[in-house]
Amino acid sequence: MIRLLIEWLLNALALVITAYVVPDFEVDGIGPAVIGALVVGLLNVTLGWLLSIFTFPLVWLLPRLMMLLIDAVVLYVAAKFVPGFRIKTFLAAFIGAIVLVLIHIVFSYA
Repeated sequence: MIRLLIEWLLNALALVITAYVVPDFEVDGIGPAVIGALVVGLLNVTLGWLLSIFTFPLVWLLPRLMMLLIDAVVLYVAAKFVPGFRIKTFLAAFIGAIVLVLIHIVFSYA
């Protein structure tokens, strides 16, 4: 349970860091980041899974690119639900997905 809470807070921190790095990717504070991390996680489990199934042939041919696109869609949709978490363009969501993957790589090695 503690590990899940730590991962949730690290995901929120990753959203805040991404907001500083990516233009048009905005998080108003730690509160919206925590709620955004929760919504992104829930959407990843539901919408991300469905998109992976529907785009399976492309995921099989281009796995990294398609997973980044699915992550971008999930981020873009999550930003529509969480007040204080805004992504203005899909390109910002895609770049944000790339930055989030890089931040998670750093977090996993730290």
